[in-house]
Amino acid sequence: MDRTEAQLKRRLNEDQELNYPDFEQMWGRMEQAGYTSSKGGSRAGANSQVRHRNWRKITVAASFSVVLMAVPVYAAVQYDWGNLLNHRSGVQAALSKNLGQPLGQTITKDGVTLTLHTALSDENRTVILYTLDVGGDKGNGYWDVNGMSLKDAKGNNDEMESHYQQWDEKTKRYNGYFETDWSLGQEMVKVSLTATGIQSYSQQEVELKLDTDSPERQSFPVNRDGLESFSVQPFKEGNERLMLSTAAIFNDPGARGVASPQIIAYRGGQLVNNSKPGTMGKPGDNGEYTSLQYYKPGDVPKTETTYKLSYTKLERNIAGPWAFDFELSKKQMSGATLKTALDLPLEAGDKGNIIEQMVVTPTQVRVQVRSKEKYADLPYVNYTLEVDGRQLEGGMWYSPSQDKNLTTLRFERPAGLEITTATPMALVAKYKVTTHEDDKEPLLLKNISAEKQTMIRQTGGYPVQWTYYKQGNDLYVETKSDDPNFGGVNQTHIGKGKDALIGSIVTTNFRGDGNNRNIDVYKDFKGTEASIYMFYYTTNEPDKETRVQLQGQ
Repeated sequence: MDRTEAQLKRRLNEDQELNYPDFEQMWGRMEQAGYTSSKGGSRAGANSQVRHRNWRKITVAASFSVVLMAVPVYAAVQYDWGNLLNHRSGVQAALSKNLGQPLGQTITKDGVTLTLHTALSDENRTVILYTLDVGGDKGNGYWDVNGMSLKDAKGNNDEMESHYQQWDEKTKRYNGYFETDWSLGQEMVKVSLTATGIQSYSQQEVELKLDTDSPERQSFPVNRDGLESFSVQPFKEGNERLMLSTAAIFNDPGARGVASPQIIAYRGGQLVNNSKPGTMGKPGDNGEYTSLQYYKPGDVPKTETTYKLSYTKLERNIAGPWAFDFELSKKQMSGATLKTALDLPLEAGDKGNIIEQMVVTPTQVRVQVRSKEKYADLPYVNYTLEVDGRQLEGGMWYSPSQDKNLTTLRFERPAGLEITTATPMALVAKYKVTTHEDDKEPLLLKNISAEKQTMIRQTGGYPVQWTYYKQGNDLYVETKSDDPNFGGVNQTHIGKGKDALIGSIVTTNFRGDGNNRNIDVYKDFKGTEASIYMFYYTTNEPDKETRVQLQGQ
């Protein structure tokens, strides 16, 4: 963050055009976040002739042996994973075809057992399914595997690794799912799956006397479980939205990576759900753990609502390493993989975003789009893949380790969907968001004080409301428009050149979410006037659509 801001300030000094990164979407992506080898094989062969009368007996016996040897393999692949794979239809489809590679490795420490069951590896990703047995009932807390990573013999791995697990009440253990973008460079590779530890956690709550009618930041000492203090600043927008900006300060670095502190609201003793997804874990200016949460004011009336700080506490740690060594194979999957080179514009006349390649595997379809700009936002928000009349919903993925000009669209492949080189396939993109950098005129903020002042300014043909005021020593600048086709002002800066100030973003919005309200804060602002500039703004076309035929008719 600091390096990026320094680069921006240098460009301001040089009076160059600015392309400021969309930090909100970056954090969204990051949030995006809101997750031995007892291999067996059998081979039939005969080096000598057998007499005719023994042929049937030998054949039957050999077939029976193969069936017996295949039973544990089949059982490992066909394990009941409950609801774990509900959003991984491609993995379910591959397992239903018996394409998984059985692993069957187990490690037990201090009464806790981690077992690797099945692996699937293709051109798109590697998935490993595991179970965690904690010795019966999990109690009131929960368990997790920490620091899971897959590496080859040289220690190489992919940065995009994730895992997810859920409690299975029927079997009284956790079902787990590990995924990485790392794919084998050859059919067989020796790898290690390691975990730094296995921990159990509990959820803690602390009552907060929070006044949501006050716009001031309210601080609450905690001083327990490594959490020093917690502060909340309410932002209320009439009867439409209550945003709570929170910041946590830790006196134990170990607790920081565990706690995930957040606000919990209770109305009449019943939990109140957030009105929209927020963000968690964005670093503050001084290293605080900051978050944003949203409520509808009508859901949390002042006289009926109590607020609590909720955070996670580490109860037990079974240190690793938990290490599994095995040979990973993509032999079964590679035979059903199709790669198609493409050179198609995402939409007519778009030379900046070209569909470059499609990769079809038994678990997934990936469509890669190359952009002229690094870390570019594709112009559309929602993506669907039409495959022979079936609709596959997908999304955009960015990987720090991959080509910086490449964006990947991923689509899970459902069971029973056959795809060949002749299968009609089309990419459909909807809801266009366009970035504009044409408004470089400053807006003069006059008589800056604690009193809120509002101005209306036309931007790109849309009326945009600018509200500014001081709260303590800090200047707040809010922008919004009543026209939903205005996507919002990304970020602002005061002045140009070496003395320019870059606003810190308070809100977190996502492209196409229908919210164009943004708030910037300038800490310790001095003065009563300021010339304020925007880096860029966006506009929305919810009904705009593009369709690209990838193959077939």
